[in-house]
Amino acid sequence: MQKIPITNKGRAQVENELKDLKTIRRPKVINAIAEARAHGDLSENAEYHAAKEEQGHIETRILELENLLSKAEVIDPSTLSGKDVKFGATVLIVDEDSEKESKYMIVGEIEANFAEGKISIFSPLAKSLIGKSIGDSVEVNTPGGGKSYEILKVIYK
Repeated sequence: MQKIPITNKGRAQVENELKDLKTIRRPKVINAIAEARAHGDLSENAEYHAAKEEQGHIETRILELENLLSKAEVIDPSTLSGKDVKFGATVLIVDEDSEKESKYMIVGEIEANFAEGKISIFSPLAKSLIGKSIGDSVEVNTPGGGKSYEILKVIYK
């Protein structure tokens, strides 16, 4: 079984979502199904069908999150150090063409949020950064073509 890297914060987010699904959303949809059943003929009951569909989505998401937690390998970035890029690192890079600086934290897939500067360890950029050090240049294949970046700083916090 392959372990899935995740930060402590990411694990807490997954656990909170799972708790919400099990204790709030699942009971709410069960009540909605029961209420819709009470209205009689189920074949033409849109509320019943919508609630059943929602229940399916909730149960699928619960299974996904439970599966993820069973495979999760929690890594605390604050216990890491060094100049090499690893999971959990916050990396300051500069685009070698435009000189634009960007900062990204390499996180687990479920935690990734580009708007917050968190990229998945499985993203092309993260894959090219892993194992590299400060001062190294990396080549990244993007949908718009190849891009070159230089690693300016590696931070573990």
